[in-house]
Amino acid sequence: MSDSTKGRLLVSSPELSDPNFSRTVLLMIEHNDDGALGLVLNRPLHVSAADAVPDWADLLAPPGVLHSGGPVSPGSIVGLGMAPEGGHRSVSPLLGNLGVLDLHADPSDLPGVSAVRMFSGYSGWSAGQLEVEMAVGSWIILEAEPTDAVMGDPEGLWSTVLGRQPGLLGQMGGYPDDPSVN
Repeated sequence: MSDSTKGRLLVSSPELSDPNFSRTVLLMIEHNDDGALGLVLNRPLHVSAADAVPDWADLLAPPGVLHSGGPVSPGSIVGLGMAPEGGHRSVSPLLGNLGVLDLHADPSDLPGVSAVRMFSGYSGWSAGQLEVEMAVGSWIILEAEPTDAVMGDPEGLWSTVLGRQPGLLGQMGGYPDDPSVN
């Protein structure tokens, strides 16, 4: 698939009104002819990630809470983390030194893995569904930085990612929640 968004960001357009995705930034984990899978990076929950996956507690990036990765399978946990170059067999490389973690692995067997973030659930699209959403302008596709997934202020990520873009797109980071009061 030549138009894959894997390893890139999907940033919701300001007009996207779906409550699951309003003002979200997703890191795409997979995108092929069969569909797509991503994680919402900027929806922290008020649940300790250490409580959800205690073995990984010492490696959690601040704020150390579980994040809502999306509306699909919220009972499952997906982990992302920074890994040294060359990685580990329990880390699937995704973007630079950021990878998807095998949470069944013993963290002590993964030297150098750090800045771990845990996600409850994920976002998924069936074959062709994401392409339709992109075609109607629901998503802005941007290049990701490995640190986007583990930044200390996840709730500010939407504005941060848009704000670092050149031109008019960069100004969209300050787009008001309700443009009628602008």
